[in-house]
Amino acid sequence: MAATATYPPPPPFYKLYKEYIQNPKSAPEPPPPIEGTYVLFGGTYTTDDVLPSLEEQGVRQLYPKGPNIDFKNELRSLNRELQLHILELVDVLIERPSQYARRVEEISLIFKNLHHLLNSLRPHQARATLIHVLELQIQRRKQAVEDIKRRREEAQKLLKEALGTLDGH
Repeated sequence: MAATATYPPPPPFYKLYKEYIQNPKSAPEPPPPIEGTYVLFGGTYTTDDVLPSLEEQGVRQLYPKGPNIDFKNELRSLNRELQLHILELVDVLIERPSQYARRVEEISLIFKNLHHLLNSLRPHQARATLIHVLELQIQRRKQAVEDIKRRREEAQKLLKEALGTLDGH
């Protein structure tokens, strides 16, 4: 029985980096970022990070359309509707078990609408998180500056005391 390698050999372009340690600029530049659409594992994707509408996904939208959506009220409304439909599903499963499919589809539609509403809030959440992180960084830096000032004053005080004791001898 012949011995075979367990792993394939490395790709040949690793040789382009053999002088990297001595001269980091000898390595080739990375390729430019992909823009537009591209194919990956048979699926077509785009670099535009846009949330597709429910209509584009073939799902009926249960909340009003437009830019001025009151997310809090719509989420509450959909949540109440979801609770009601789940109770109706339980009732249907008890009374008429063969008719549960329509209720499950309605619950699925409500979940898709809830999910879409929450996903449309992601940019706002990311912005708020970034603002919070930056505010914390500013606060930490201000505290560090105050700490440095305090330590500088302590060091100056110690130096004055040391000079005073040296002058006194």
